[in-house]
Amino acid sequence: MSDPTPYKINVPKSQIKHLHQKLAAADFPDELDAADQWAYGAPLSDIKRLATYWKDSFDWRKAETKLNELPNFRTKVDVSGFGEIDLHFVHRRSEVDGAVPLLFVHGWPGSFIEVTKILPLLEGKDGGPAFHVVAPSLPNFGFSERVTKPGFALSQYAETCNNLMHSLGYDNYVTQGGDWGFWITRAIGILYPESCLASHINMIRASPPSFTSHPALALQHSVTPYTEREKQGIERSQWFLEEGQAYRQLQTTKPQTLAYAFADSPVALLAWIYEKLHDWTDDYPWTDEEILTWISIYWFSTAGPNAHVRIYYEAMHNPTEKIPDRNRATEWVGRVKLGLAHFPKELSVVPRLWGHTLGPVVYESVNERGGHFAAWERPDAIATDLRKMFEKGGPCFGIVKGKSGY
Repeated sequence: MSDPTPYKINVPKSQIKHLHQKLAAADFPDELDAADQWAYGAPLSDIKRLATYWKDSFDWRKAETKLNELPNFRTKVDVSGFGEIDLHFVHRRSEVDGAVPLLFVHGWPGSFIEVTKILPLLEGKDGGPAFHVVAPSLPNFGFSERVTKPGFALSQYAETCNNLMHSLGYDNYVTQGGDWGFWITRAIGILYPESCLASHINMIRASPPSFTSHPALALQHSVTPYTEREKQGIERSQWFLEEGQAYRQLQTTKPQTLAYAFADSPVALLAWIYEKLHDWTDDYPWTDEEILTWISIYWFSTAGPNAHVRIYYEAMHNPTEKIPDRNRATEWVGRVKLGLAHFPKELSVVPRLWGHTLGPVVYESVNERGGHFAAWERPDAIATDLRKMFEKGGPCFGIVKGKSGY
């Protein structure tokens, strides 16, 4: 491992020019004369507008300057079987004595940018708990290195994050994550329970409790009717299974074929991700600036505009002894205290009792609005959960080496 060094995002001018040339030469498909274009995917009018704005008006240098206001760093992290991985990460170290080390893990199609809205809410300046926040660009994402060797799966992402935290001097820490952040932080809890002491998750993937694995919960489940909110959540989950997961099937089975579209066409990348930003949120009012900043991080990624999809294939095709398949993350992890945040427009909206099959739930919130990108859509809710978990009198107070957190 190497010592972390400050990092400044600086996309070469030639790459920006190349993007504009690609956008200028883009061909667009036709679409049906339908009242609801979203039923078929990203509407043509939206993509044409965004592509034109990306080409003619969007100022990447302005967005880049804003991103460079974050405390960005690089370091090399050793991963078993893969050598050293060059990793970009945000590290906001608190000035408050006894602050809690927090690892924030993004998902797809997000990035390290998702941490930005919760950073000022976790400073502890009002007397509440403070956090040292670490938010890496996962390998193959953002400004971290591309992995060229097959087999970089959940165990390797977990090892990367754990080794990063240890290299920064955090022998014990807590985690927050959704989407792949859910899977990876759960894997961290399975593999490194002596280091990861508590987790907060905002995408809850769980199954009904069974009498074999969770008899007490199963009995409670059998006599407890679903609330109206839980019924709507099951409908939302069913919608995703039936209408929203085509991307996952492709990225899990044949990512290389899809990669040709992303490598060649910024419009294809834009449409692919924009659809998710729309469908997976709770009527969040995306601005064109926000959308194109998110997409540009993917297009200008150090790993290239297509490496990100490989996580789906690798996670599904590389079993290990402790994580034989991805579903292991949806089963009981007993040594890590768990906080759950329920949002109505998440992709998996499960009844509350289901979430208690994941581990020792010590904190839970049920939110009236919010979707898949919770840290971006509802930074207030995520920050409030973390503060309540780790504040004095909270269920995780003093969990990290007995420190108070403020």
